[in-house]
Amino acid sequence: MKTILCSGLALCFTLSIASAADTDNWPRFHGPNGQGISYAKGIPTQWTEKDHIWNVELPGLGHSSPVVWGEKVFITAEEGGKLRLWCLNAADGRKLWEREFTITPFTKNKANSFASATPALDAERVYLAWGDAEHWRVSAMDHAGKPVWERDLGPFVSQHGPGSSPVVHEGRVVMNNVQDGEASFIALDAKTGAPRWKLPRHGGEEGATSYSTPCVFTPAKGKPVLVFATRYNGITAVDPDTGKVVWEYEKAFNMRTVSSPFIGSGLIFGTCGSGGGGSLVIAVRPGDSAGKPPEQAYVIRKAVPYVQTNVTMGDFAYLWNEYGSLTCIHAPTGESRWQTNVNAKCFSSPIWVDGRLFCAARDGTMIVVKATPERYEELARFPLGEATQATPAVAGGRMFVRTEKRLFCVGGGKAVAVSTKQ
Repeated sequence: MKTILCSGLALCFTLSIASAADTDNWPRFHGPNGQGISYAKGIPTQWTEKDHIWNVELPGLGHSSPVVWGEKVFITAEEGGKLRLWCLNAADGRKLWEREFTITPFTKNKANSFASATPALDAERVYLAWGDAEHWRVSAMDHAGKPVWERDLGPFVSQHGPGSSPVVHEGRVVMNNVQDGEASFIALDAKTGAPRWKLPRHGGEEGATSYSTPCVFTPAKGKPVLVFATRYNGITAVDPDTGKVVWEYEKAFNMRTVSSPFIGSGLIFGTCGSGGGGSLVIAVRPGDSAGKPPEQAYVIRKAVPYVQTNVTMGDFAYLWNEYGSLTCIHAPTGESRWQTNVNAKCFSSPIWVDGRLFCAARDGTMIVVKATPERYEELARFPLGEATQATPAVAGGRMFVRTEKRLFCVGGGKAVAVSTKQ
């Protein structure tokens, strides 16, 4: 009976993710609902520069990921105290418009950049988290680049600089603003930027900053909740309408949270770690609004991710860490099916595309693996031409890959002539 129930729940969540991923949009970090899944056909397993549909030089470096809505791609880059948001035509790479923001550089980790937060999208606007130590902001522009609103969230205090990205859910722009200073989860009205709610969180000390981006968990019964991962509050489910805590598993983490929560087999997964690597992966059985508390399903402590957000497909999760360890586990139980070392250091998060895992190494090597629980099988390994820490986006039958200073497109289209510097 338990097996049938677990299988049914897994199918329910897989179908839920599939319906979101079947759209032509990649509206936030790590794709629809942050789960890193695309069913797109026609994405090649391997390519060279000759296979690029287009390839453009960006106005500076950055580690943010591209996001896509319809035929528009959005990306950020920073150089010389300027943060630039570019909007490109998805079909041919032409720059449609850009917005420029002035930032005062402040202390950050040498592996970070001031263009690390990935923009979020809905059908009307693009939302950007940006700023400096004194003023951390969320700005909204329409899809033509016209400013709509801007909200100052106050100072940003962190040992390593910015990182968490906004998400959009039912007319709200939601931010994880947990930091070494005043910490909170925040929801702003997507149309006006007016505050909808603010939930104070445990912060105010070195190491409290969370770089995790929230996602939405939809239970088999009941309303969806926003799920956050932070060091001191653990895994928290929040009512999107009121900002009140629905349930919280406070004992989840013993170190900083960088990766974002992901979902599979009715469980919520989170990771934590430090500069030395991952400390643990935890799988939590959600609580509910009727008072049922969340509980730990299991913890994995060997070869676990710290920076990267990972992927579940069906009843299997693929845990890829920044030192090259890749493990396939049975998601309901945590049982390891196989483990290998891909011999590549990665900060980019893996994505699942039509039965394959794509993950870019920091040195600019793309690694493609067959996503199967039976055995490890590497399908391809090839150079991107430049270092990268960003996660690819997939939409409209194309993959958009950001290296430190370039953005290019491969997939279901023909190569077009486009200037490499815009």
